[in-house]
Amino acid sequence: MHYDTIVYEPREPGIGILTLNRPDTYNAVNQHMMEELEHFWLNRENDVDTRVVMLRGNGDKGFCAGLDMKEAMQIQERMNAHQFYHAQCRMGRLMLKMRQVPQVIVCMVHGAAAGIGFSFALASDVRIITTDARFSAAYINIGFGGADMACSYFLPRMIGAGRAYEFMLTGSFMTAREAMDLGFASRMVERDTLMDTALQIARIMNGKNPAGLRMTKEAININMDIGGLEQALGVENRNQALLYAELFKKPA
Repeated sequence: MHYDTIVYEPREPGIGILTLNRPDTYNAVNQHMMEELEHFWLNRENDVDTRVVMLRGNGDKGFCAGLDMKEAMQIQERMNAHQFYHAQCRMGRLMLKMRQVPQVIVCMVHGAAAGIGFSFALASDVRIITTDARFSAAYINIGFGGADMACSYFLPRMIGAGRAYEFMLTGSFMTAREAMDLGFASRMVERDTLMDTALQIARIMNGKNPAGLRMTKEAININMDIGGLEQALGVENRNQALLYAELFKKPA
């Protein structure tokens, strides 16, 4: 499938690389990119051959600066409240779809990940960052609320409510060092080793039982909202029993 604002390429069996490809605008998300990302994630839903998607931003400037505000302001001036609400919901569903797809998403962040770019990192499963990476819930800096694009859901669960509230209420940047100290990112590397490090992790995951990978992601999603330990154990026990049946199935 040919895209204009993103690039998808199978790297090796089981692993694909998705690149945000508007480097001249810091990979800012315009309407066309949003539509192409919708199409991309929708097609991953039934893609059983791909187990890991590596997500990155093209160019030296950074991962993703957020929405293309020049275009957004022009479009929003012509919108009524109902149309704006529809567009808002549509963008938010990108993050939901990233959680729903069966693939593990490994996000590689260099430079700035702001606004919806921050949310892309939040909605991924694993974050590998460079020493110059920085993150901002920048929504509040342009006059909107700091709780946007699933940030108020993911961020407190990842780093704790206290610091999450600070970042959402101030729009201040989280540095790469803070991202590591708070447990937001799992690895911090120099920029020239970012791809190699992420690919190494992706290959380890790709070597696991595909059903095990998928069920682990599903269990994480469920247990982020589950009512208590008993329910969490129920999900885990069900998954392990199903995997046991696959691994040790006896001939009929």
